[in-house]
Amino acid sequence: MEIVKIEIPIQPVTKKNHSNVVMIKGRPIVLPSKPYLQYEKACKQYMPQLDKPIDYPINLKVHYYMGTRRKCDITNLLQASFDILVKYKVLEDDNYSIVSSVDGTQVFYDKDNPRCEIYIERINNEQ
Repeated sequence: MEIVKIEIPIQPVTKKNHSNVVMIKGRPIVLPSKPYLQYEKACKQYMPQLDKPIDYPINLKVHYYMGTRRKCDITNLLQASFDILVKYKVLEDDNYSIVSSVDGTQVFYDKDNPRCEIYIERINNEQ
C-alpha cells in the first residue's frame, strides 16, 4: 500500500488553546488563536498538491515532535492536523468514513527540531 508522508518542520500548535471569543450579532463565536492561524497559514507550503482530495478510508498516523516537554493534549493536536488537511484539500473531510483510524499517533520531544510528520495510508475498511 502506498503511504503519503507530509513533514511540517514547524512547532505543532493546537487549535483549542487560547481561542478568542467574540460577539457577532449578539452571539458568542469562538475564533482560533493568532498562533494557530499563523501555524495553519505556514503549513500550506508543505501540503501536497493532489489531483483530488482523498475520499477513501485511511489510517492517519501523526508523529508530533514538540520543542518543549510541556504537556499537551494529543486530541487537540490531531484536530488541528485534521482541519489543516481538509483546508488545503489533502482530505475531502475528516469524518470517520475517511479518517477511519489514527493508529500509531504519538507525541515526542525534540528540542532542536520540532515538527509534525503525517503518514496517510489507504486501508481496506470493509465491515
